[in-house]
Amino acid sequence: MKHSAAEILREYGPFPGVNSVHGVSFDGNNVWFASGDRLNAFDPQSGQALRSIDVAAHAGTAYDGKHFFQLANDSIHKIDPDTGAVLATIPAPGGGRDSGLTWAEGTLWVGQYRERKIHQIDPETGTILRTIESNRFVTGVTWVDGELWHATWEGDESDLRRVDPQTGKVLETLDMPAGMGVSGLESDGGDRLFCGSTSAGVVRAVRRPK
Repeated sequence: MKHSAAEILREYGPFPGVNSVHGVSFDGNNVWFASGDRLNAFDPQSGQALRSIDVAAHAGTAYDGKHFFQLANDSIHKIDPDTGAVLATIPAPGGGRDSGLTWAEGTLWVGQYRERKIHQIDPETGTILRTIESNRFVTGVTWVDGELWHATWEGDESDLRRVDPQTGKVLETLDMPAGMGVSGLESDGGDRLFCGSTSAGVVRAVRRPK
């Protein structure tokens, strides 16, 4: 297993009116993050805040290329990014104990914080298709180039780990500095992993190793 310190490329924020960052997503151009009562977008090049959508946004956020999926208490809402309208709702697998959320392979992947699991679920029904076990509390989840990454957070320690999507075996870990907990996690499809922080209300970009 590869093991190294996380290389933090940049810190975005703090943002006006944002005390903590929950889910993080990327729409191909801008980074979006959940902050409790709204989804917020910023430009990852300039760091400038762009717009927000008033919607319940309590944990993970995902984007399928057309719509956002947002954890809100014990449900996952499908949201129109233009109007903010909730188009559909499915039950969250953890019943409100869910953490990260991402879109891959036509399905949603949901982190289960204290249960130390990641569920792949049907985006239409919420049916659990399969489950991957972790050995630490799971927060954010993301896929990039066929790699499954998830964030962990226990006590004062967080790391980002690449795991085998079939077995859950840890293949690589990136240790965050002490006190830098990671909530949401999303890839930009390249060499950046965007990490939310509930303690500082910021988003940090971490280099994804080649």
